[in-house]
Amino acid sequence: MTTTDHEPAIAATGLRKSYGDKTVLDGIDIRVPAGTIYSLLGPNGAGKTTAVKILSTLISADGGQARVAGHDLTAEAQAVRAGIGVTGQFSAVDGLITGEENMLLMADLHHLPRSEGRRVAAELLERFDLTEAAKKPASTYSGGMKRRLDIAMTLVGSPRIIFLDEPTTGLDPRARHTMWQIIRELVTDGVTVFLTTQYLEEADELADRIAVLNGGRIVAEGTAEELKRLVPGGHVRLRFSDPASYERAATALREASRDDESLTLQIPSGGSQRELRAILDWLDAAGIEADELSVHTPDLDDVFFALTGTSDPAPAPVTGTAPVTATDKETAR
Repeated sequence: MTTTDHEPAIAATGLRKSYGDKTVLDGIDIRVPAGTIYSLLGPNGAGKTTAVKILSTLISADGGQARVAGHDLTAEAQAVRAGIGVTGQFSAVDGLITGEENMLLMADLHHLPRSEGRRVAAELLERFDLTEAAKKPASTYSGGMKRRLDIAMTLVGSPRIIFLDEPTTGLDPRARHTMWQIIRELVTDGVTVFLTTQYLEEADELADRIAVLNGGRIVAEGTAEELKRLVPGGHVRLRFSDPASYERAATALREASRDDESLTLQIPSGGSQRELRAILDWLDAAGIEADELSVHTPDLDDVFFALTGTSDPAPAPVTGTAPVTATDKETAR
């Protein structure tokens, strides 16, 4: 790859794409530093796959400019293709041939000498724990195995930038976590990962930076923690067992909302150490002891709901597990 230490792996400005009278991308800007994971998060139809197709030269943008892997996306498309790998949400694995044959086919497509192709295929099959299944038809592989083989095939050409378009869709929780570990290892090796996902937990777990795409526009971008700070709703929750202590605290903390049945008070707070310390100092000074103190800060579910108007970007996994839902991130005292 010809990118320098100062040039991002991906830099796009004003990307636009329409199909008829439907605008899919409405002038988005993207900047991905080399060796990081960048997640494009959004609901179905937000334009995530279209962005991947444009940046990987599969389709042309209607407007805007981009440089990928150190090359102009339009003028040097072939050079861009030589520096990237793409794995879509639907596997490119040929189920009629074995895993090893799929790997060797990719080696041939990259014009690797036969001996080198076999060496690279064997190394990647071992790396992705597919050696034992290498001689079996890929049609017999589980969903997670097919996805691992798909990524292994992508790595045959040693790309320094990989586009992963919803790589864990349809996988069970164990296979998803295995895929997450693979993605982390890729970045450890210096690869840049451009990840699209509908799963809030996935973006939170993996991404160095997250862009929320909605209605063809990037409505927010930043680290997971930066995005969470955009949304109000953080609070400290105090629970009491002594009704008298509860009443004293409720009388003094007039900004707190009450729950008389559970004897809990909820105090608006950004969850900072300074705010928490102030509450604890006030309780000590007043001689009031709460039986439990917990802190809630907005999570990506809250961010997504606030920015896109929907709290369920991801469909329920097909494995029968529950969809990702908002949960309190609490620290109990």
